[in-house]
Amino acid sequence: MRGTKDWTNKTVNFVSGCENDCRYCYAKGMAIRFKQVEEGEWQNMRVRQHDVEKKHKNYGEVVMFPSSHDITPTVINEAIIVLKNLIKAGNQVLVVSKPKSECIKRICNEFSEYKKDILFRFTIGARNNDILSFWEPGAPTFEERREALRYAFEKGFATSVSIEPILDMNDVLDLFFEMEPYVSDTLWLGKMNHIKKNIKFDDQEVKRIEQGQSQENCDLVYDLLKDEPKAKFKTGFIKKVVKEERKWN
Repeated sequence: MRGTKDWTNKTVNFVSGCENDCRYCYAKGMAIRFKQVEEGEWQNMRVRQHDVEKKHKNYGEVVMFPSSHDITPTVINEAIIVLKNLIKAGNQVLVVSKPKSECIKRICNEFSEYKKDILFRFTIGARNNDILSFWEPGAPTFEERREALRYAFEKGFATSVSIEPILDMNDVLDLFFEMEPYVSDTLWLGKMNHIKKNIKFDDQEVKRIEQGQSQENCDLVYDLLKDEPKAKFKTGFIKKVVKEERKWN
């Protein structure tokens, strides 16, 4: 899976598990498969204190933080510590989240003098809250994510959106254009990967996703958005892949 490799080669995490408990989560699937966590336990976030206290170096490329869990009110204090250590070492940090508004507001307030070092990338896969709550049961509503995006943008931070996985292909264009005014950087579009490996139920929702992200539909979305300057496409979304620039300034 290319996954985060479209964005950077360096990721940093400090928690095992994630309260979002997304049904499609690759990290969750791997942890269960290799018996690192029991079924039904992934949503119980466990802070790894040694990773919170770790002193980072300048890694020489954008650091994605986090990649296998989210920043939630439960762990926001530790997240602030890790982010400070990364920035103190001279890193540019790609903060990726299904954003809880209170967490994003705190990060914006704490790091108001370090705007050049942070790019927010918020995952917003649909506008329909019924769809979001099915696939991402512990994650915020669409309205809260939109508010967090607008808040960070209006505070002068660099902002981006990850529409990956696309959870509502029928609405993806409207979602793109509703988010675009609050995005200073890019909007990424991507499929749900490893469906058969990570999702252990046969449901109408799975069939809907599979039908929605057919190559024909993805190619159509690409054709409609390819000339939009902020539109980017994850590996596997279209047949021809163009290597994207990873720096934002």
